[in-house]
Amino acid sequence: MALTREQMAERVGRELRDGDYVNLGIGIPTLVANYIPANIEVMLQSENGLLGMGPFPLDSEVDADMINAGKQTVTARTGASIFSSPESFAMIRGGHVDLTVLGAFEVDVEGNIASWMVPGKLVKGMGGAMDLVAGANNIIVTMAHAAKNGESKLLSRCTLPLTGRGCIRRVLTDLAYLEIENGAFVLRERAPGVTVDEIRSRTEGRLVVPAQVPEMKF
Repeated sequence: MALTREQMAERVGRELRDGDYVNLGIGIPTLVANYIPANIEVMLQSENGLLGMGPFPLDSEVDADMINAGKQTVTARTGASIFSSPESFAMIRGGHVDLTVLGAFEVDVEGNIASWMVPGKLVKGMGGAMDLVAGANNIIVTMAHAAKNGESKLLSRCTLPLTGRGCIRRVLTDLAYLEIENGAFVLRERAPGVTVDEIRSRTEGRLVVPAQVPEMKF
């Protein structure tokens, strides 16, 4: 069974490390704020000018002026700081973000990512994605493994305009957790109930399957 959006966010949350400064992209990545392990401290950074972002608010906590880069209402944890967008991008471009979690339209075996433009379709724009893939020390992509028509989004070569080249090493999809190594997707974990053959059939790029591929635990 494919992972839900919440399960994907929970699985990404396990990749966070104590003391990390983390930027969460629009879409599924924003949900990671609700799944930070209890035994670690991380600082969530938003490119619109917030450091120290907390989980999504309860209805009674909503402040319409407190939003993330995707214009969703958020909370601020104790010690948070609010500043201008240029200052926020200076942090990103200066290499001060330890980890960024991004969505994507396509990723390929060379670690290229396409996440900001689909020719002929209205897309909001690139936002801070190009700065993040250039400035972040570590990147995780979370995305659907295949499009609604069944076509793979894990490719030999991206077909859409690129956001960044050779910058992606880890991908979490609704079917699997993979690492990109030596021109291939290496299957590290599979979603509960999802078979290796199903993952292979939905992966257009070269796929390496180790002898043992454990199921994710939730």
